[in-house]
Amino acid sequence: MIRKILIANRGEIAVRIIRACKEMGIATVAVFSEADKDALHVQLADEAVCIGSARSKDSYLNAENILSAAYLKKADAIHPGFGFLSENASFALKCKDCNIKFIGPDADIIDIMGNKSNARDLMIKAGVPVIPGSDGTLSDLDDAKEWANKIGYPVMIKASAGGGGKGIRKIYTEADLIAQFDNAKNEAKANFGDDSMYMEKIVENAKHIEIQILGDEYGNIIHLGERDCSMQRRNQKLVEEAPSPVISEQMRNMIGKAAVKAARFANYKNAGTIEFLYDKNGNFYFMEMNTRIQVEHPVTEMITDIDIVKWQIKIASGIRLTVRQEDVKISGHSIECRINAENVANNFAPSPGKIDYLFVPGGTNGIRIDSAIYAGYTIPPYYDSMVAKLIVRGKDRTEAMAKMRSALTEFVVNGIDTNIDFQLEIMNTPEFINGEYTTEFVEKTLLAKY
Repeated sequence: MIRKILIANRGEIAVRIIRACKEMGIATVAVFSEADKDALHVQLADEAVCIGSARSKDSYLNAENILSAAYLKKADAIHPGFGFLSENASFALKCKDCNIKFIGPDADIIDIMGNKSNARDLMIKAGVPVIPGSDGTLSDLDDAKEWANKIGYPVMIKASAGGGGKGIRKIYTEADLIAQFDNAKNEAKANFGDDSMYMEKIVENAKHIEIQILGDEYGNIIHLGERDCSMQRRNQKLVEEAPSPVISEQMRNMIGKAAVKAARFANYKNAGTIEFLYDKNGNFYFMEMNTRIQVEHPVTEMITDIDIVKWQIKIASGIRLTVRQEDVKISGHSIECRINAENVANNFAPSPGKIDYLFVPGGTNGIRIDSAIYAGYTIPPYYDSMVAKLIVRGKDRTEAMAKMRSALTEFVVNGIDTNIDFQLEIMNTPEFINGEYTTEFVEKTLLAKY
């Protein structure tokens, strides 16, 4: 069993991993930038090492400094969390070369699935439905025009190495394509160091459905049901729920089997997520695979009673999966709202600063807060604006929605702007209440009045 883990991340996910380690009796090492010296994950870990200045490239993206910290503190393994180096194949390979266990899939799988174009090709070979699109990457603008005419507008151009909504553009006409192609490539280059693009048909009025999978080192792969992540703004998720309000048991089994098939074809190990688009006619298409823990993993944990982070660590330790597919039981309904430090009225501008007062909801069964903030903490301006995740579970969706509304009204963060009121607004829209929302709802309907 792994004895000491360095967490190569920050914020709520670092805190989440540290808590799992504490419950498992595993020692922890936090790493932090100079801007994060007072962060909660630094205070909770058994040991902590400063790895650089505030800028991510000098700290949380500095592979050499992180590996040096792991070597200094004699860590057996590194958990990358999500974001930063979590889907960096080179980093995973460096960990292996240093005889430090990378808690995630093998580097070659990260490399294949991290390139969205290559992943799409692999899924075609696996026999998993994919969105109609280009064969491989686009060589230039003329190639993009040719493919757009062949596929038919509207289309979406996407960064092959993309993630987090970066390097993505919706294209409705050739004029749009001419105006946006170079911008998308430049954004991809700036964020991922890779400006290669590919193209897919836009599946309009679709649901974003993802399947959580677990695979061990002995070929055992299971899925833990689906999450509905359709409530999005600019391709960034705002609300996630499990199970989806529109997926039947029969469809759940179909999509789950497709996800397991995809993971098995890729020889996947550890936790991962297969993301699909689900259209109004009941068809589903592979979008991408995330080779890491997801922000929204708690909703799956709440309805399956399976601790995904602990299983990540167990699988990395060489432990065989003891949960079989038939053992996975979905009970109740769970919803997660991402709480961001941002000013909704000012085009969702980030709102860093000192938290003067904090009150978090609780006092009833089925409410969970994943966060790293506390009263007196100053949120730095250098990183992602998400400061907390509010997760609830009810016996059914109606109870879960009622709990979320109640919890949001109790959640108080003074000193900064947050999107708490906006999340409450989402919870009260007829479209969310009825489960009849798609990936286009927020931008086309909800934000129209802002």
